[in-house]
Amino acid sequence: MKDPQEPGFLQSMICFGGVIVTVIAGMLWLGISLHSLLLIALVWVAGHAALLGFHFQEIKSAMISGINKGLGAIFIFFLIGVLIAAFIEGGTIGGLIYYGVDLLHPAIFLPAGFVLCSVMSLATGTAWGAIGTIGVVLMGLGGALGIPLPLVAGMVVSGASFGDKMSPVSDTTNLAAMSADTDLYSHIKSMMYTSVPTYVICLIMFTFVGLSYSGETLSAQELLELKQHLAIEFAISPLTLLPLIVLLLLSIRRTPAEVSMLGGVATAVVLAVTMQDRTVTEVLNSLHVGYVADTGLERLDVLLSRGGLESMMWTMSLALLALSLGGILDRAGFVRVLLSGLLKRIKRSASLIATTIGAGVVTNMSMGEAYLSIIFGGQIFKDSYEAHNLEKHMLSRCLEEGATLSTSLIPWTTSGAFITGVLAISPLEYAPWAFFNYVNPLLSIALAYMGFGIFRQRRDP
Repeated sequence: MKDPQEPGFLQSMICFGGVIVTVIAGMLWLGISLHSLLLIALVWVAGHAALLGFHFQEIKSAMISGINKGLGAIFIFFLIGVLIAAFIEGGTIGGLIYYGVDLLHPAIFLPAGFVLCSVMSLATGTAWGAIGTIGVVLMGLGGALGIPLPLVAGMVVSGASFGDKMSPVSDTTNLAAMSADTDLYSHIKSMMYTSVPTYVICLIMFTFVGLSYSGETLSAQELLELKQHLAIEFAISPLTLLPLIVLLLLSIRRTPAEVSMLGGVATAVVLAVTMQDRTVTEVLNSLHVGYVADTGLERLDVLLSRGGLESMMWTMSLALLALSLGGILDRAGFVRVLLSGLLKRIKRSASLIATTIGAGVVTNMSMGEAYLSIIFGGQIFKDSYEAHNLEKHMLSRCLEEGATLSTSLIPWTTSGAFITGVLAISPLEYAPWAFFNYVNPLLSIALAYMGFGIFRQRRDP
């Protein structure tokens, strides 16, 4: 049996271009379901693989391989759904809203929320954990204060992405350093040259935008009504914040994310039974189907009726399709050939940096998972950075700026699908407001062409 052929540059471009055109045209102009579009793209890529000589079983094996590489994300999907339901059952979400409406004025809501999400994500090392907890609360508060939800979602994603990118306990941060074969703290120090200025810029941008909503505030009557309905639905006290504290403490102690989440869930379940007068049966069923609120206040019911394993099924099915697609594109070599063709044309170090960041976006769009994009980028670009005499932490920094930051802006990646499921806002809606996620890579590229922040290896004389 002959081995499959290596794809040519033209075929790789046609294959990958067909995926992008199918998804974007189908979503933006035809209004077709993203799941259906990814299924069409899957058949399209499988057909190109078959033309190269791949048999059905090899194509199926490639799909399974893609799914296997993203199983870690799938497990997190389940746990986040359970975590949200448990936090609502235990009164944690209700308590955060109850105390938060008194503290966050509309004029400072966006910059304060940006900082809160950053700190939460930095401490836990996971953007998803921050989005699924404090992000859900901020969405409710923002809606109550009259701030557009896509804007609030963009702020949440921006803050969570900063923390996830810069935290020494983040999986993507450690993975990028490992993929580039550099020291973790050298990697973080290198990112500070572009991430800290970007953070300041975004803080100013959110402050400026937030001033437009300084007049949007709850009246004393509305505030009282909101708190009264929360107090009827839940037994509110500082003790209801305990599950969040447990989650944070376990994360700071570098406990694996899955274990930290389960610790928070267990604490919230105990509070639900002992404080919220819920039966064990009601709580455990809620972990599956989600919490259903009946406060008598519609906007509060919409916020609190969420969570559970079932709420993540849409997200999981989309992720499985995207990972299957990425598996074929990876095994057949389409993305590798496409990027290798571009690398031959690069002469300047700044162009290499721009290409690495752009490649992170492209591989996220094709493989559907930032983890795969980071590993793939490390393999493809490592020799080129060596040839340009660039420090290894330059590569790890660019991998994060391309792959980690763009994954939340693409609807069919695991991160984009997760955020849609949790916040009920599509990346197409919040992307314009996720300032950090696109300002950081653009600033990094601009600074590189100006010669700033480029670190070269020292050669022994």
